[in-house]
Amino acid sequence: MRCKRCSRRAVINLRSYRLPLCEEHFLERFVATVRRAIKEYRLLSREDRILVAVSGGKDSLALWDVLLRLGYRADGVYIDLGIRRENYSEISKRKSLAFAEQRGAELTVVDLREEYGRSVPGLARRSTRSTCGVCGIVKRHIMDSVALRGNYTVLATGHNLDDEASVLLANLLRWQTELLARQAPRLEAWHPKLRPKVKPLCLLTERETAAYAVLRGIDYVHELECPYSERATTITMKEALNRIEERSPGTKLYFYREFLKRRELFRPPQRAEEAGECEVCGFPTTSRRCAFCRLVEGQPSRQGGNQNNKKEGE
Repeated sequence: MRCKRCSRRAVINLRSYRLPLCEEHFLERFVATVRRAIKEYRLLSREDRILVAVSGGKDSLALWDVLLRLGYRADGVYIDLGIRRENYSEISKRKSLAFAEQRGAELTVVDLREEYGRSVPGLARRSTRSTCGVCGIVKRHIMDSVALRGNYTVLATGHNLDDEASVLLANLLRWQTELLARQAPRLEAWHPKLRPKVKPLCLLTERETAAYAVLRGIDYVHELECPYSERATTITMKEALNRIEERSPGTKLYFYREFLKRRELFRPPQRAEEAGECEVCGFPTTSRRCAFCRLVEGQPSRQGGNQNNKKEGE
């Protein structure tokens, strides 16, 4: 198969576009797609100080790499969740540290066990929430805390098109309108202590980010998946969408982009007016103590919460 742009040997065939590409033109297109998403959805400005949530996986490291290539000021944060099964957290941390060292970039490492006394599995054992639910609360709180302390202006996560489309499908099937209202490439901060969250890879598939990482020589965690993600709803949704995509290439992208055009049909929650501040950590909450502090202290947690996908550290 030959590259459609230069007739050299193609390294990937983008079936959604009927577009086989060589290494050079695929890498160019990948960067251009990220640049287009940033511009179209107003994700970033040149004045931003970006904190990239890093897991050691292909998506977050590819995102960090491309933002640095585009000249943005982007540091990373890695959260050691203390997942010992298959040595998952230790391997992920090593990959993240190695990437930062190779790129001369700054990486903040937060060890959950050292700073708060328990790992995610340990916190989950004391909670009525699922392990994934606990993990999401932990990651959001720590990312917000590091962004606030470091005076970062925006948080960037490596959610790709497969992630976004699978969450969209799950939320539509349950008609979770509040979650649908909050799903977007850029989520504005609803409290002064929070930062906007952006997803610059939202128009690129998981396959594309994997190809980019391989071609750029990024050493990422590709042998392992989070041991606790086996029953995640998003995996089922991804499998369903992959079967549809196989028969009808381009469905994922059309599904997601058309939703974004109609997102205003769903009314976002008015949380800022209702929120006070946690008496322990000072972050916004509608109760005396936020969900994170209740987890750390071993208090009963309220079920429910955001079903949006919780990627970094997964």
